[in-house]
Amino acid sequence: MSAAPRRRRLEVEEIGDVTVVNFVDKKILDEQNIQTIGEQLFSLVDEQGRKKLLLNFSNVEYLSSAALGKFITLNKKVNAAAGKLILCNIDAQIYEVFEITKLNKLFNILKDEQTALQAF
Repeated sequence: MSAAPRRRRLEVEEIGDVTVVNFVDKKILDEQNIQTIGEQLFSLVDEQGRKKLLLNFSNVEYLSSAALGKFITLNKKVNAAAGKLILCNIDAQIYEVFEITKLNKLFNILKDEQTALQAF
């Protein structure tokens, strides 16, 4: 039984010295997907030494709490590397989850990608 090929869950592009990450999936709910997304995000910091990360949620409609855990871990990794993590284009319903969990205080969440890029 071979494992299914691992699809890229993220689209990563460099804008200046900022690594912009767009999510491929509209729904980030499935445990396997979340695991893969976490690994791909962590490797940006751990293996590729990226210090300035911008997570663009414009494509994301649903997000599970398990995914939030990955973003918290990513935030710790970025901070440990003396970097900066900014989130942008978060849907109002998803932002509500950040508010309820008080994660809107932990993360730097900005309205759009342009504003976020200027904040680095």
